[in-house]
Order: sequence, then structure tokens, then C-alpha cells
Amino acid sequence: MSWAITPTEITDLARGAAVLGTGGGGDPYIGALLATAALRKFGDVTVVTLDELPSDAVVLTVAMMGAPTVMVEKLPSLDEVISPVLALGTHLGRPVTHIACAEIGGVNSTIPIAAAAALGLPLLDADGMGRAFPELQMVLPTLYGINASPLAFSDEKGNVGVLQTVSNNWTERIARVACVEMGCSVMISGFPMSGDQARESLVPGSLTQCVEIGREITAARDEKTDPVARIVGLLRGRELFAGKVVDVQRNTTSGFARGRARIEGTDTALTLSFQNEHLIAEIDGRTLVTTPDLIMVVEHDSGEPITTEGLRYGQRVRVISAPSDPRWHSAEALAMVGPGYFGYDVPPHRFDGTITTVEAMA
Repeated sequence: MSWAITPTEITDLARGAAVLGTGGGGDPYIGALLATAALRKFGDVTVVTLDELPSDAVVLTVAMMGAPTVMVEKLPSLDEVISPVLALGTHLGRPVTHIACAEIGGVNSTIPIAAAAALGLPLLDADGMGRAFPELQMVLPTLYGINASPLAFSDEKGNVGVLQTVSNNWTERIARVACVEMGCSVMISGFPMSGDQARESLVPGSLTQCVEIGREITAARDEKTDPVARIVGLLRGRELFAGKVVDVQRNTTSGFARGRARIEGTDTALTLSFQNEHLIAEIDGRTLVTTPDLIMVVEHDSGEPITTEGLRYGQRVRVISAPSDPRWHSAEALAMVGPGYFGYDVPPHRFDGTITTVEAMA
């Protein structure tokens, strides 16, 4: 059933999206400001379920591409957000009917709200991942043969381009070079889909889940109960570790924020490796969880999600994990988003410690 996003829902939605973003997706506070400003200027956004989507709909994803560390100083404008959608609609030669989130992490859950408000279009209660991933081709529509291109991109200077590529991997490679040259962050719109394609390939109910997570964190604080336990319960996950951040190594290279963080507990330490998003959690060289399942860092007492660019020495945190959409555990999907793709010589480890063997992937 359709519902409306108003400025009232933005704080909870952004907080929930920052949890699901697994450390990436950009600063949720910035995205919330942009979405709130757009809603106040243009009015509420209608959110429709995949079941309500007409078969002949023209759906486009809207997102920020680049390093989250850059966005703190390189704030997007509404013109920058809608320019790729307008350019792509012109290129396709038919009107865009619906906006969708490419991922449900951080700003990439709220930037599409701003785009939908400014363009007067409905937004899908769905996204392409059920979490956040660092590269453009890493969405479930890729597994369904849906092309990322034509893909449009824009920057704060007014530069706008449209790419037509031979594969989603090539879309990522070429767009990433443009992104780096344009200041390590751009706004993009792509993955043109019909209603039927969106219904088949997207993760349903993502925005509703974000609002629910955000509300439960707030409710737990008000009730003086543990908000982290609420998150774990909602996501059917588990708590991996609790401790203090004692070291963070982070660099912005090739359009990504890459690094490692070390968190010390009472008698051991956990290491997180990330590329925009957390990819692997280890204790003393023993792997606990890897991509594609979710690895999330939250403030120890408040449950406030902490992004990879927000990790700082001295923070008291808890690390939790949760299952990803089951489609991410097919052999084809693991080749695209599993630990091996990112250079880790370990098999995929599920949130509950289960190890996916080569035989299981075959």
C-alpha cells in the first residue's frame, strides 16, 4: 500500500538506512538535510510498493557515486541531483514515471527522495541491494540482465554526461574515471527498468524497513532499553563484538574510501576491512563474517550507526551482523560481491558463522 514521505519521517529513515548501509552510502545527516529541504519546497513524496507498479512503468535509479569521505565537503545541490534524471529521460525519449534507490545505505536512500520530490514523481519502496556496495554494477538487477546504461551523471559545476556501454562492469569502469576527474563524487541515474523488471529484480520494502529501524532505535532510547538489541532483533542478526576503536587507517583512492579499523575488547581485538562499506570482520586472523552479509558498526549505548568515514579513535562501539538478501549467495552473485572479488583469500562467511564452500557455490 502506498504511503507518503514527509519531513517527519526523514530522521528515522536516514538512521535506518545508515544501519543497513554497512558503513557506506555516505553521511546520512547530509542526505537527510537535502531530502528535508526538497520535501519542504516541493511537497511530500508518494511511496509505492512493487506490487502497485504498472508493467509499463519507466523506472530509473538515482544515487551518489564516489567516496563518502568527499561528500562531507562537496555538498550536492538539487540541480545536481535531478540533472541526470532529466538527461536520461531525454536520451530515452520517453517520460520517467518512477524513481528507485540503487542501494539503501546512507545518502543513497535519501537522495532519491530529493529527486522524486523535485521532479514530482513517486518513489519505489524498494532498492537494488538491500544494503550498500561500493561499485555500480553490484546490484541485483545486474543478475537479471538489466543494463546499467544508458547512465547519466552530473557534478556541481554543471557538467552532465550520458554513457552507453557494453556491460555493467564497463559502466562502472568508465563512470568511475569520470567521477574521479569530477572531484570524486557525482550524481548518477541509470538502470532503466520496466515495472515488470523492477518487480522481479529489486529488494521490496526497503524504505519501510529503514523507517522501522529508525523508529525502534528511538523507541528503545526513550524506554531506556538497549537499542542495539532492537536492531539485532529486527534484522534477525547477531552481535559480533564490543570494544573501543584504537586505530583507523583510511585513504581515498580511485574514488573509494579504503581502510581498516581495529577495535579492542577486554581480551582480544576485532579488525574491520572496508571499501566504502565493511567487507570483512576478523578476530586474531580468524574470519567471522564477510561480504555479502551485513557488517555494521553502531555506538555502544545509543545504537547510532557509524559510517566508515565517521570511525574515530576512542569511540566505544558494537559490531553487529545480519543476513543479506538470499539472492546475494548464488554463485554468480558471490563472484561479483563476495570476498574473493575484493582480494580476500577466504570463502564467504555468513552472519551466523556458516562458511560457503566452493562446492556449495557450484
